[in-house]
Parts: sequence; structure tokens; C-alpha cells
Amino acid sequence: MIIGSGESNEGRFSDDDSDQPPTFGYLDGLTNDPAVTDIAVTGQGNVWIDRGAGMEEVLLRPGFAGPRAVRDFAVQLCAQLGRRLDDARPMADASSREGIRVHAVLAPLVPEGAAISIRLPNRHQPSLEELAAAGLCPASWLFILRALVVNRASILVTGGTGAGKTTLLRALLSMCPREQRLVVVEEVRELGRIAGHGNMVSLAVRESNVEGAGGVGLVDLVKATLRMRPDRIILGECRGEEIADLLRAFNSGHRGGMATLHADNVERVPARLATLGLLAGLQPRALAALAQGAFDAVIHLERSGGHRHIAQIGRLTTAADGRLLGEAVCTWTGRGAATYGTAWSKFARRWGIVTSASASVP
Repeated sequence: MIIGSGESNEGRFSDDDSDQPPTFGYLDGLTNDPAVTDIAVTGQGNVWIDRGAGMEEVLLRPGFAGPRAVRDFAVQLCAQLGRRLDDARPMADASSREGIRVHAVLAPLVPEGAAISIRLPNRHQPSLEELAAAGLCPASWLFILRALVVNRASILVTGGTGAGKTTLLRALLSMCPREQRLVVVEEVRELGRIAGHGNMVSLAVRESNVEGAGGVGLVDLVKATLRMRPDRIILGECRGEEIADLLRAFNSGHRGGMATLHADNVERVPARLATLGLLAGLQPRALAALAQGAFDAVIHLERSGGHRHIAQIGRLTTAADGRLLGEAVCTWTGRGAATYGTAWSKFARRWGIVTSASASVP
């Protein structure tokens, strides 16, 4: 257990609205620590953090006095970010313009107080070169990633929670020519500003008001991107029925877009997409035809023991019976040399990728 100070700002909150960076009371010292990526507060006031090697408990002095203090903290924190959290709406997702994401759940959905999860963005936006040097991928794969972006491949980034999908997506977007117009759609803002891109529009979901009016969802936002003269459409995370409009957009000449998806590996991506497609009323065969044409490359990330790395680069194809298939064209365990499948040469030629592997694999 780590002992930390919770004295910053004496637990007080700012009265400013969500246009201002939020203050975190007892947690300010942790949110200002560049090594901390996640903070979790339990209903009793216990605080856990992740510095990249897994969760560890922190003892704050002073800290939360008990469940009531945790509940009040959650309500005020969400209010700073423009989200309602109370007995009538006991669960909230909120985010700041800087990409800080907060999820809070009140009792009785949790046994007492509130459960709070805070995801902190990187203070420094690492480049692909920096990520590769930190072990994200073999150095030879940098050329592959650059070629996919430069040649306007539509990319699906997959992986589990905390695998580094948003970090990689941000690094890929930073490689896009600065004159290109990026239109980003997210449920809550996580990507933040992309360095060097002034022509960027960031759209985020708006919840309904107390009367149930005024809500704007992901489906509406994805449709709106088509009227905003995008060079690239980016969906922060495929979560539901918005997948249908995204696939249609990517199949109608809007190349070079990017999105993320929770999936276990490249081979499991078709099943995940099919599930989302059903929510939008798309039958699996129709979704397969759209998805194969929409996504040119799938980049799958894994996290093991605090180490995040690209485990697979793959593509989507269709079988003779119309089923959507996910196929890895190259894989890496996080150590040693990468391996390349039989489909690698065709994939490399398609995207102008020239590496030693391209010459050695038929």
C-alpha cells in the first residue's frame, strides 16, 4: 500500500462549469501524477490506482471519511463535468475537454456510497516512434503503420479494456496530414486534441434533460459527420447500432477513417461486429458485405503484466458462403521476431509496404 497526501485543495471543488479543467479534491495529487493512468474509489472510500503495472491501493491522508463523503464527491465531480448524478439517475459517464473520463455509480446500485472510476489521458501524446521504443511493436512495423495511414486505409483498432487502443489511435491520427479535416465522434471525450491538427471537430453524446428531451446519441452524430466535409471520420468506440451508419460512410468514399472495438483477437472481430449489427437491424450477411469493404486493416492490442503491445495486424474477408472472417496477416508475442502469414504478401502489396518480410514470404 502506498501512502499519499490528499491535502491538495483541501477536498474543495471549483464552481466552474465543464469548460474548465475539473478539480479532484483529495485526489488532486494523484490526478497530477503523470504516471497514474487510472484511479478507482470504492464505496467505503478506499482508493486504488494504476501506474501501468496493475492496480495498487493508496492510503490518502486526509481522505474520504466514509460512504457519504464518497457519494458527495461523485455527485460534485460529475456536476463539474455537466452530468447529472442523483437518485433518479444513479449512473453517469462524464469527460472533460482534456480527455479525463469519469464513471460513477451510486448506491443502491453499489452497496454503499458510490463507485468511481477515473481514466486519465497521457499528459504527453507519444508518437508512434516513442510507442515502438517503449515496446508497442517491432521497429519494422513502424513502416507498416505509416503506410496504412498515408495510403488512407480504414483502420479498426481492437483490444481489451486498458490495452492502449485510444493511445494508439491518437498516435495514428497525429500522422495524418495537418490539412486534412478530422471529424471525431465519441460517447465521452477521450481522444482530446490531436497535436498539430487545428481543423478537427470533436463530437460527443449529449444526454437528455430532466424532461427527457434534447438527447443526441452516437447514431445521430455519425450521420452528422457526413455533412461536415470530413477527410477522415473517427469513431472513438463501436458500441451499438451506430456501426451501421459508420459502415455505410466508410463504403461511400470516405476512406482513411478509424474506429476502435473491444475484441479478444482479430479472429473474433466478425462475431463482435455481427452482434453490433443486429442491434442496428443488419443481418450477418449484410454486415459482412459492408464490413469487408469498410475496414482495410485490423490492429489488435494486448496487455500482459503492464506491457501493451500490438499482437496482430489483420484484415477482414468473406468466405464462399458469405460469412465474415478475421485473418491475421502478421503476429507478435511482444518479444523476439514477428511472424507473417500466407496473406501477408498480398496485404503488403495492396498498401505499398516494403519490408524484409515482404520479400521472404511468398
